[in-house]
Amino acid sequence: MAGAIDDAPQVHDLLLLSLGRVHPACIAEPAWVQTAMKRSPWVVVRRVNAPVGKVAVGVRGTDRSQRWGGFMDMADVALIKRPAQLRVSLAHDSRKSVPALKTLALVERELTDLDLSWGPVGSVGFELATGDRVISEASDLDLALFAPQRIDHAIARDLWGTLSSLPAKVDVRIETPYCGFSLEEYALRRSAKILIRTPDGQQLVEDPWDI
Repeated sequence: MAGAIDDAPQVHDLLLLSLGRVHPACIAEPAWVQTAMKRSPWVVVRRVNAPVGKVAVGVRGTDRSQRWGGFMDMADVALIKRPAQLRVSLAHDSRKSVPALKTLALVERELTDLDLSWGPVGSVGFELATGDRVISEASDLDLALFAPQRIDHAIARDLWGTLSSLPAKVDVRIETPYCGFSLEEYALRRSAKILIRTPDGQQLVEDPWDI
């Protein structure tokens, strides 16, 4: 496979398909999927349990409403682009003034000393990985922050205070080895429990690092 694939694909990773084939899960394949895959054979890993030898992925079309999930064969993975590999330096010069990319550049400076892996996901991650121009002037900046160990609430509050004051809206999802959840919700912590997302669905827990 092109590029070193040391580990299995993880949620938020972008995958380049060698055959461009995604198998339906629960919902039949919409008519636009084949056109989208021919134009850009990239998919994003979803937080869903997959059968052995397959990975759950999502396909995006040209319209915001065009999102579809299915499964692909692991053998069809040609390249993995992880969020931590995607930086604003990969953006085309003519695009760096777009608010979400401009904000990403500011985030990179703000997080220079952060000892955690992080990177852009969503439309920003997709454009940086593929070169397809999918970011609009109104696009938010979605980030994934990988935290195998518990983040102190005071640190989370400081981090959220910094990121929430930037030009474009920033949405940060903290990823533990078990689940994902909102940095904003964790930092502000208005209740004893926090909503997490797992491959088996959503649930409320007290400690997302101990489930």
